[in-house]
Amino acid sequence: MIVEIISIGTELLLGDIIDTNSAYIAEKLTENGFDIHYVSTVGDNLARITATIKRAQQRADIIITTGGLGPTDDDLTREAIAASMGLELKKDERLLTAIKNYFREKNYSMTVNNEKQACLPEGATEIPNEKGTAPGILLERDDIIIISMPGVPGEMKDMLERKVLPYLKELSAGLIQSRVLNFFGIGESSLEMEIKDILDKQTNPTIALLAGKGEVKIRITSKASSKEKAGELIAAVEKGIRERVGEYVYGSDDKGLAVVVAELLKEKGLSIATAESCTGGLLGDRITNIAGSSEYFQGGVIVYSNQVKHELLGVEENTLKKYGAVSAETAQEMAEGIKDNMSTDIGIAITGIAGPGGGSQGKPVGLVYLGLAIDDYSQTFKLKLRNDRAWNKWMSTQYALYYLYRYLVNGQEF
Repeated sequence: MIVEIISIGTELLLGDIIDTNSAYIAEKLTENGFDIHYVSTVGDNLARITATIKRAQQRADIIITTGGLGPTDDDLTREAIAASMGLELKKDERLLTAIKNYFREKNYSMTVNNEKQACLPEGATEIPNEKGTAPGILLERDDIIIISMPGVPGEMKDMLERKVLPYLKELSAGLIQSRVLNFFGIGESSLEMEIKDILDKQTNPTIALLAGKGEVKIRITSKASSKEKAGELIAAVEKGIRERVGEYVYGSDDKGLAVVVAELLKEKGLSIATAESCTGGLLGDRITNIAGSSEYFQGGVIVYSNQVKHELLGVEENTLKKYGAVSAETAQEMAEGIKDNMSTDIGIAITGIAGPGGGSQGKPVGLVYLGLAIDDYSQTFKLKLRNDRAWNKWMSTQYALYYLYRYLVNGQEF
């Protein structure tokens, strides 16, 4: 099924607001096997919005709009949908009552222009908005489906995930199936070369390589007459890919490294603590962003100075003097120190030069050491990253999670 996305709002054309909504909608729909051929942006002008929707009707099965559903005069999406289909706008009294109740519950004064949000094109149904006053719109007519969501990102995402995606999945149930494999430790170009013959001969399922933040994904999408058949087609391709590059696969679908590691820690009943220098607590933040992290995460420390490394973690003064703060020796003692101090099964440490300053010929920006201490076993890893502070901090945590994942899965066989 072909989808076209239309973002509505003059502020998008002027660059006052970056259009993140279209990217988010496209990502979620593509993950579920829908084909997106066009993404359009149009300002707050009734004639132009109407023309854009009419044009989309000629080349898409499903039109998804975001923006222009508010109460003000320049919110024109509902009028444009009605005009593009030759329909009248009708006020839904039930919707109007719901909007009034929303304002009453929030102790807000409702102005008369908010009544506009209770108007729907003839034959359309509302999509409940759990986060705001403007309901979405669902219109099925003449083999075309039009779905309109608010432009406020929080409202749009909530509506998409709660209402729109389940509706679209049901619409395509048994016809389209997707699975995403997550890779780390191999670049997009190298991964492509490893499976090029598989990529070249596939028409159904289709295979798409997607570059992520320091990782690569492969999305396998099949179209079939039943859910079972679609699943079989995906499984056959996935098997071939895993046989070639399975060592780099750490998980599937929406599960990032932090989630996969969390599941393994809970499954094995292991506790962990972190000691961070150049990442400034980012690793602890990623771990604790997972709900239920208190089951396995005991705590973490940020140890920038040598004095703090020595006093809090017990890193030997001689180690710091002889090898420096950025060294395998220091990373190992940091990991062992945090594990012992927090009485955890696992200690993991990061020390490096994030940049842009602080580097030298012997220890350039982007040099990072990771320490991993588990029971009586410890190991260090050396990274050579970029001259980019934000990237170096993120990738240091990504590698830390990856090496922990490898240990949890394979033991000491890295």
